[in-house]
Amino acid sequence: MSMKNIFFSVILCISSIAMSQTNKLEKATFGAGCFWCVETLFQEVKGVQKVLSGYEGGALKNPTYKDICTGRTGHAEVIQIEYDPNVVTYKKLLEIFWEVHDPTTLNRQGNDVGTQYRSVIFYHNDQQQKEAEFYKSELNKTGAYTSQIITEISPSTTFYVAENYHQNYYNQNGSQPYCQFVIAPKVAKFRKAFEKELK
Repeated sequence: MSMKNIFFSVILCISSIAMSQTNKLEKATFGAGCFWCVETLFQEVKGVQKVLSGYEGGALKNPTYKDICTGRTGHAEVIQIEYDPNVVTYKKLLEIFWEVHDPTTLNRQGNDVGTQYRSVIFYHNDQQQKEAEFYKSELNKTGAYTSQIITEISPSTTFYVAENYHQNYYNQNGSQPYCQFVIAPKVAKFRKAFEKELK
């Protein structure tokens, strides 16, 4: 087990809180590069009821994908998750978030470059903010990554749902080259690393 995986296990134990016994779903919003990739991974997590690809963090109202691709709107490509906290905790979602992308690269994931691909957490309440900031701080302190994590942690603003053709993209377009050469290897790696968390 790597030092990073050991840290993830320890921090989850240290900061675990009794989960609410209500049936109310909660939201989490993450940006970790291309939303096609991130959506695909979180769709497979137990307790995740819904995943939408969209845009958040910019000033332009009702942005389109074409607007976002200019890199000038301030929005990030994000996914908004609805999850059952009785099944999966926000801490576990954070662990997955940091594990499935490189949070140390500024405005870049692989060949995807631009502010729209930045690493970002949009928190929905004070507790999510505290957990995200604590987790980021501890990862940096322990040297879990060779470089410092630069993930932006900001309050959730307006989430704009992306165009229909972006939703459930990998599952509907798995034979396309980008899906085969970029997303598929990430899915395989993810399934191996988080086997116990999969539906």
